[in-house]
Amino acid sequence: MQLTEKHKEYWQKNLRVTGILLALWFIVTFVIGYFARDLQSITILGFPFPFYMGAQGSLAIYVAIIWYYAHYMNKLDKEYGVHEGDD
Repeated sequence: MQLTEKHKEYWQKNLRVTGILLALWFIVTFVIGYFARDLQSITILGFPFPFYMGAQGSLAIYVAIIWYYAHYMNKLDKEYGVHEGDD
């Protein structure tokens, strides 16, 4: 099956947002943990930054990533006419 320009454009936008959100996930999951000792001087709500991110902050960011991806893809699906049902 040949992909039309519309399909290619849709797929490029999907890959772009997926790549950006995956990079954000990587930073929150691995980079902050790797530099945890260097980041302990930063406090959030009285807790050291790495502890806060491990206990609560990263989970909130993961939920925000999931929400943003679902919201963005619903909008993109409607823009390209491939959405399922009415919201």
